[in-house]
Amino acid sequence: MPVLRRRGWLLAVAGLLLTPTLRAAGAAPALMLAEKYHPGLDLGAYWVSEKFDGLRGYWDGQRLLSRGGEVLSPPAWFTEGWPAVPMDGELWAGRGRFGEATSTVRQQVPNDAAWRRIRFMVFDLPTHPGVFDERLTAYQDLVRRLNRPWVVAVPQEKVTTHAELGARLQQMVRAGGEGLMLHRGDSPYRGIRSDDLIKLKTHDDAEARVVGHLPGKGRHSGRLGALLVETPEGRRFRLGTGFTDAQREQPPAEGVWVTYRYRGLNDSGLPRFATFVRERPDFQPAASGPQP
Repeated sequence: MPVLRRRGWLLAVAGLLLTPTLRAAGAAPALMLAEKYHPGLDLGAYWVSEKFDGLRGYWDGQRLLSRGGEVLSPPAWFTEGWPAVPMDGELWAGRGRFGEATSTVRQQVPNDAAWRRIRFMVFDLPTHPGVFDERLTAYQDLVRRLNRPWVVAVPQEKVTTHAELGARLQQMVRAGGEGLMLHRGDSPYRGIRSDDLIKLKTHDDAEARVVGHLPGKGRHSGRLGALLVETPEGRRFRLGTGFTDAQREQPPAEGVWVTYRYRGLNDSGLPRFATFVRERPDFQPAASGPQP
């Protein structure tokens, strides 16, 4: 067995032995999913908020679930007193702390101290019958009545021009944020991907599954040179940049989904200048394509 492949297998086994995992997933909740920003949007129809760099969380009225339907295991105090009303939100540890949020949320035996740094950023009420203009007021009222410091109603604002939107995006990125979300005010909650919800970032990114480890050369001899990855559509390519030395020594195991950043597509449809960003354990590929 090649050294890197054996190392990845051993790490995966060690993780199973030493780290409690999430309880098995049931049916994934039908969540509203975002399309990418494109010119021509009627900005007057949308509310704008920060795009939080965390893990999607769904409170079904009794349990806290991941996007894929896994049952999460926060400390009892975290969800104590939460309403029987489903809430859609993001489990967030702060800007630039995606890794911390992931390691905290995905433990079956909760780390109490780590969970005290997590916030549930509520941005919608999936079963509310009204359009988003009405749901916005409803979730703000619900969170205010709940009165838990770690449950936060996501602020929403109006932006009237694309220049103003661009300036707001640059301001957000300079402050360490990931980007912006645009939510159409007259939209019902639909568990599909549509222009009712739009994400806007300064770069393109997507997910792919690790299918192999390619050995390094030169200064990377004896450790990872590149990941061989496959998109949800079945296209394979190499990811060879963006890794720390520690990640080259202990690369993501085969079967793990990772996020990569890129600059448009080649004529072949493969990403240009693809760069590894991080592992994405909560990613669930859509049947129709690779969008997160």
